[in-house]
Amino acid sequence: MTQTLLIELLTEELPPKALAKLGAAFAAGIVNGLKSRDFLEADSVATPFASPRRLAVSITKVRATSPDKSIREKVLPVAVALDANGNPTAPLAKKLAALGFPDLQVADLERAQDGKAESFFYTYTAAGSALQSGLQAALEESVAKLPIPKVMSYQRPDGSTVQFVRPAHSLIALHGTSVIPLTLLGLTASNVSEGHRFLTAPGQRMVTIADADSYAATLESAGKVLASVEQRKEKIRAELLAKAGADTVLMPEALLDEVAALVEWPVVYECKFEEEYLAVPQECLILTMQTNQKYFALTDSKGKLRSRFLIVSNIATDTPAAIIDGNERVVRPRLSDAKFFFEQDRKKTLESRLPLLEKIVYHNKLGTQAARGERVAKLAAFIAGAIGGDAALATRAAKLSKADLVTEMVGEFPELQGIMGTYYARNDGEHEDVALAASEHYQPRFAGDALPSTVTGTAVALADKLETLVGIWAIGLAPTGDKDPFALRRHALGVLRMLIEKRLPLAISTLLAQAAALFGDVAGFKDPSAEVTVFMIDRLRGILRERGFSPNEIEAVVAQNPDRLDDIVQRLEAVQAFAALPESASLAAANKRITNILKKNEEALAATGGAGVNSALLQDVAEKNLHAAVVRVLPEVDAAFAKGDFTGTLKTLAQLRDDVDAFFNDVMVMAEDVALRNNRLALLSSLHGMLNRVADISKLAA
Repeated sequence: MTQTLLIELLTEELPPKALAKLGAAFAAGIVNGLKSRDFLEADSVATPFASPRRLAVSITKVRATSPDKSIREKVLPVAVALDANGNPTAPLAKKLAALGFPDLQVADLERAQDGKAESFFYTYTAAGSALQSGLQAALEESVAKLPIPKVMSYQRPDGSTVQFVRPAHSLIALHGTSVIPLTLLGLTASNVSEGHRFLTAPGQRMVTIADADSYAATLESAGKVLASVEQRKEKIRAELLAKAGADTVLMPEALLDEVAALVEWPVVYECKFEEEYLAVPQECLILTMQTNQKYFALTDSKGKLRSRFLIVSNIATDTPAAIIDGNERVVRPRLSDAKFFFEQDRKKTLESRLPLLEKIVYHNKLGTQAARGERVAKLAAFIAGAIGGDAALATRAAKLSKADLVTEMVGEFPELQGIMGTYYARNDGEHEDVALAASEHYQPRFAGDALPSTVTGTAVALADKLETLVGIWAIGLAPTGDKDPFALRRHALGVLRMLIEKRLPLAISTLLAQAAALFGDVAGFKDPSAEVTVFMIDRLRGILRERGFSPNEIEAVVAQNPDRLDDIVQRLEAVQAFAALPESASLAAANKRITNILKKNEEALAATGGAGVNSALLQDVAEKNLHAAVVRVLPEVDAAFAKGDFTGTLKTLAQLRDDVDAFFNDVMVMAEDVALRNNRLALLSSLHGMLNRVADISKLAA
């Protein structure tokens, strides 16, 4: 018979940022332990629960006893079990006793081939075990493997010392309505939990769970506890939206997760702060409310911060004035600090702070932030000039881009670096491009983030990321496995996205060479451009896969080692369109064959000095037709390619399929006559150049 199983461990308040992981791991560990011991049905369903003071899981269709099992046990090789006369040996008797079958005879054993030798086997039925023993082991295994951030030691009332993430107070183990007498952390299982600390009367705080199926409903109705993390989170989300009204509530998922881990019965209340604080950059106010107080800021329809905000309380009351007043008093000093930092910072210009960057070590092998700023400024000026920007503005923007690191505001809130630089640059009267570059040079910060909006910002962003890639790689700190402390993967992806999406006419080799040249005064510097290029091309493949291109399509373009990426998407779209044509498979296969032939005959071709096709040496009809077709379509291919019509280029080449197929059917390329052979190789070489103008289409046949 199967019934629902419930396990709950009640504790002191668990670490909120670790709660979701702890809850999931607790449930998964028990489920896996029971599944491996055959206590679950194929369609058993597990529901994890986690609240600030409990980890729990309910599992449907759990067996009271695991089923009997037929076990075929290997005993010993025949050569060991029997002596030369075929009589049982002492090792056989010892092995049978160890297996628990001392009275078995040789006749009771199965003799079967075991690899290259024969062995004795014994098949028997092992009786199933009771749920209590299997569950005890599964529970202990699960708790032992929990991703506990920090273990604490505490004493039980009996004086014994226990170690767990927080002191544990009770344990529930219910199979249907029956309590399973498990033990854990000095506790013995029962069917009694504890309700909300404040919303239940002291005499009614203990909540009896009648059966495993009614756990969540009983805790909610009698204990004022929502045991499900997701249920609490969605209740918070719904109440925030309702309280926000026409305003927009800023509710990052990470903040929702953390707040849901802090309350058992979430209730949302509205609070306010003084309008004078709105003179401070709203990013500062939002960050301090979210990070320090776990509050939810509100903005109007234009994205401007409101002076009202929302809090999530663990107490439901009809008279929340004290709760609201208390939270308003708590947030006020935080906002005052932000206002003070902002006002103090504006008394000094960003330029006046630049000498302070000489005291900040960027890396002991690469110098200070000031030295790094000079390198980035030189590279930004070069890039700006190459993409039609103002080199002077790019230089100025790069030099000031890190100055906000030494401001009071960024010292308090490092997350605001760049953002505050933009505010302070505007306050100093800097050019708007310079001000924007202070924040935009960090973009894109993550996958899907916006790119810099200005040419100046783009130049500084590229320079900043390239300087980091080359410098950090050169001192031996390239990413390894999942370790990437300097975020070089993110920097490479940012460079690639800007080159591709902004269609910048910049060669990767040129950018890396310019970046490497900046480190001439760094002792022992070794140019890592070749390695960085390979690294970036690997990231490029990932970007293109995310855009929906197939591996073969990507390789058709990437195999040509593209140095500029401004037209790579258009080339891929052309390859994709070509691959859909009926002629593509035949031409791709032919191109692969041509590539192999030319590779084997590189010396012969080189010896001809690049001489073209001599039409007088064409003999077979098929090679004459192919040559005529190549000559005919070449102007069309050149014209289409020149105007960037890569799809048109490849579709024009599709006209050659029949002539190419006929050539390989009727013509022997490797003729005995050297002049004839070299002429046919020259024809294939000219065809190969045309076929690979946009991409290496032979990769489509891979």
